Amino acid sequence: MNTPSAATMIEVRNLRKQFGSNVVLKDISLTVEKGSVVAMIGPSGSGKSTLLRCLNLLTIPDGGHIRVGDHAVTFDGTAACLPGDRKLAEYRANTGMVFQHFNLFPHMTAVQNVMEGLVTVRRQPKPQAREKALELLARVGLAAHAEQYPNKLSGGQKQRVAIARALAMQPQVMLFDEATSALDPELVGEVLNVMKALADEGMTMMLVTHEIAFAREVADQVIFMRDGVVVESGPPAQVIESPHEAATRSFLARFNPALAG
Repeated sequence: MNTPSAATMIEVRNLRKQFGSNVVLKDISLTVEKGSVVAMIGPSGSGKSTLLRCLNLLTIPDGGHIRVGDHAVTFDGTAACLPGDRKLAEYRANTGMVFQHFNLFPHMTAVQNVMEGLVTVRRQPKPQAREKALELLARVGLAAHAEQYPNKLSGGQKQRVAIARALAMQPQVMLFDEATSALDPELVGEVLNVMKALADEGMTMMLVTHEIAFAREVADQVIFMRDGVVVESGPPAQVIESPHEAATRSFLARFNPALAG
């Protein structure tokens, strides 16, 4: 790999983004090693989801540099810095993203949703794409629901279809933007179990989450963000159990009263 370090899967340098006068990301720099899981925590509006959307190029940064695997982009605040449509599609396929609200096609069955990228982006024949889609639905525990439309699925099932759809593109990185926050509490576990299995298999993952216990269990690194900056980062035991920064302690006190005061 033509990269500064073959072990580094994601590299972000001096990333900046603002919407009007609201500066959402302030000179963010970070690295994510291949096969590691990074959990981003922090209050709403701190820039976590915007950072993930920048990594997937759904939001275009105003400056800085991003590399994911072999794909690198340096930003100058204009769309001219982006790769062409085909390269852009390849980049996004390589950085699979799972959203809070599923974003499934309502007129397609579960298997058709998972097949879609394989057919339109990867140009696979439909029989081959269907076989792969069925395999992935089985992997997330939904083999029996392949022919169901989204309106017949629970929130947890929809989210697992969305994960299978992202995995179909064989991404090097998976990005999860509060993947469980729209789910009823009893459905959260089934999605977290799939995410944990991916982590155990060595998938490089970045996730925005309010599931602090899950972050503690699964993540190799926890990043606490507030007001568009990385306030603190480190191993879960340090950041979650013994945070160095007052802002981190204040945020986590709602989950761990021992950190209050």
